[in-house]
Amino acid sequence: MNLSNLQPAKGSVHKDGKRVGRGEGSGKGGTATRGHKGAKSRSGYSKKIGFEGGQMPLQRRVPKFGFKNINRKEYVGINLGKLQDMVDKGVITDTVDMDILINNKVVKRSDLVKILGGGELKTKLKVSVHKFTASAKEAIEKAGGEAVAL
Repeated sequence: MNLSNLQPAKGSVHKDGKRVGRGEGSGKGGTATRGHKGAKSRSGYSKKIGFEGGQMPLQRRVPKFGFKNINRKEYVGINLGKLQDMVDKGVITDTVDMDILINNKVVKRSDLVKILGGGELKTKLKVSVHKFTASAKEAIEKAGGEAVAL
């Protein structure tokens, strides 16, 4: 032990914070460090989210637009190039269906799948998923495969 590494005994130092509003003698009495008047000095004060001191809040100044369609169906897109990569790796042989895509963690069980026309498909595949773009369906059939919509 030397002067450079002196420290108080464990448990002897308390940093519990200042005790406010406990009399004038404490030095933190009176206003209890809250200042004079105003909403912040009152009990029960909590600032509302987005409150700007009475100025019109940003979320009310900005105009509303658009809407959310509650019946929207969200599809997970898979490009033909991705299917060709899976064929090259030996993951897929001749058929592609939801079970194969789920087992290879390409999609989740709850997902709706759409095959997109990006990339190039050289292999004959029987693909059965929910939807196809026109270009993807054409490319699959051109390669000698079959596109089956579920």
